[in-house]
Amino acid sequence: MAKRDYYETLGITKGADAAEIKKAYRQKAKELHPDRNSDNPKAEDQFKEANEAYEVLKDAEKKAAYDRYGHAAFEGGMGGGAGGQRGGGHGDFSSAFSDVFDDLFGNFGGGGRQRSSAQRGNDLRYNLRINLEDAFSGLQKTVNVPAAVSCGSCNGTGAEDGSQPVTCPTCAGMGKVRAQQGFFTVERTCPTCNGMGQTIKDPCHSCHGQGRVEKEKSLSVNIPAGVETGTRIRLAGEGEAGMLGGPTGDLYIFIEVNDHKLFERDNVNLYCQVPVSIAKASLGGEIEVPTIDGGRSRVKIPEGSQSGRQMRLRGKGMPALRGNGTGDMFIELAVETPVNLTARQKEILREFDDIQAENNPNSSNFFKSVKNFWDQMKG
Repeated sequence: MAKRDYYETLGITKGADAAEIKKAYRQKAKELHPDRNSDNPKAEDQFKEANEAYEVLKDAEKKAAYDRYGHAAFEGGMGGGAGGQRGGGHGDFSSAFSDVFDDLFGNFGGGGRQRSSAQRGNDLRYNLRINLEDAFSGLQKTVNVPAAVSCGSCNGTGAEDGSQPVTCPTCAGMGKVRAQQGFFTVERTCPTCNGMGQTIKDPCHSCHGQGRVEKEKSLSVNIPAGVETGTRIRLAGEGEAGMLGGPTGDLYIFIEVNDHKLFERDNVNLYCQVPVSIAKASLGGEIEVPTIDGGRSRVKIPEGSQSGRQMRLRGKGMPALRGNGTGDMFIELAVETPVNLTARQKEILREFDDIQAENNPNSSNFFKSVKNFWDQMKG
């Protein structure tokens, strides 16, 4: 059976340049890949055919010979520099396949630039609990963070003084090794260097070749005013040291603000529930309340105040983290019922209860509604 024209196989014209040839083969390789065409028994042969065409046309000398002599250039020793390839030039499949997919998978074939042995250190997280007062004013806090730091004995190289890491002989510095499995080239982490691309013949006695050691370090952290639970502070370069001299990771301080006994926080606003006596709520007056800055504010209680009534103290809340003003403080009244009354106190309250029914508008309205409800049910 006559071979198909290589240009026809890839779907291009004879005058196509190298970039067009490569692009056409890439499309054919994806289209005809056996894994995508399990229901097509001809897909594998067509895939090989496209590979054969690309193996010839990607090479300038082979392409020139093919353009002049056609398939005969690779039969019977014809074609000069393109000769010596028996049976129509099936060539090296992994060479053609990896050549195209280098662009997609970053040096799939294993050639080119060596892998750097240095690796960036991990980022670290530190949870810091602070009081609401500290979140209001801000503070400077010293934290002790256990982390891997660069080894001082070998300056992070992992090698004993006077020696240097050498390129791994197994993977030639790539950190990966290839194995051919049928039509596929499989890459695995190099077992000799564990993906580092280098080996150390004389490892440092302090870090055992790691280039870093475990150590606790003290850091001063600036906690700005206005932080709240969930605020994250980044300390660049204060994380874990990199492997074999690699860059250091970052440290992230996550803030958690403790609950307060007096104040409840909602963003930049504060809420404080203040108990008042029945007499104070009925007659009105002034009370003294605390503020988050440690000060005091006097609040006027209107006559006849009920539980749950709120009063605003402007500018007495929390500062905004980005410096956009200050929140407010809300005082919520909780009218308190007295307990452990004396006989005289009870007598006064009974007397007061007998004469004050009309002064309780909420109770009066409620019981009127109850009476109307019962009357309707009877009707």
